[in-house]
Amino acid sequence: MNQENKRQADSETLATRATQVQQGAARAAVLGANDGLVSTVSIIVAVAAAGSDQSAVLLAGFAGLIAGAVSMAAGEWISVQSQVDLFNGILDDLKDMLRRDKDLLKDNLTEHLVGDGYDKVTAATATAELSAKHKHFYVTYAEQVIGIDPDELGSPWLAAVSSFGLFVLGALAPLLPWFFIGGATAIILSILFTSIGGLIVGAYVARSSGKSIVLGSLRQLAIVLLASAVTYGVGYLFGVSVA
Repeated sequence: MNQENKRQADSETLATRATQVQQGAARAAVLGANDGLVSTVSIIVAVAAAGSDQSAVLLAGFAGLIAGAVSMAAGEWISVQSQVDLFNGILDDLKDMLRRDKDLLKDNLTEHLVGDGYDKVTAATATAELSAKHKHFYVTYAEQVIGIDPDELGSPWLAAVSSFGLFVLGALAPLLPWFFIGGATAIILSILFTSIGGLIVGAYVARSSGKSIVLGSLRQLAIVLLASAVTYGVGYLFGVSVA
């Protein structure tokens, strides 16, 4: 790949990342995977530490998987749909203002461009050219002054499906050993598989945000290990008290 193609690819990747973040899919996917890992391993470790057998742990894990995936998907759908509704309300008000007082909006856009570093003449000229095309002026004003891209308000269904799918995928990591074995070995493997999943999620988030991959991975690993230790302790104490 030559330098020019690499620059173009980098630009397209950056644009894609920004679109995914604004649509809510990236956040939903990360939250879904992380919650699937942490919540499921917490349930499994707690139930196993309380002295439950393999079948009971599997049942509890699957119950947590189903409940968590549905809850995450519903929560993400409501969250993103509410965001879209709020954005649409603001954009409807903007359309109304365009009909009632376009000159005021032109002045606002010109002042905004000047604040961004354009000289007054260039800002006024750009605003005049944009105002001649209603759609372009509307989109530019929404993006530059209000901070909303009318074409990328978010996708509730994409967020819900991403969250659901990644939650299930994350939850399967700690559940996998219990299909074959039980006891202490299964507990250790559950924590190990969840830790690996946590490292992957942490690395992905860190890389996507331009942060240290090592630190991002270790932070996620620490969360998994802390959750496992706390829930194991709670489960063990509960098992002892019941016995």
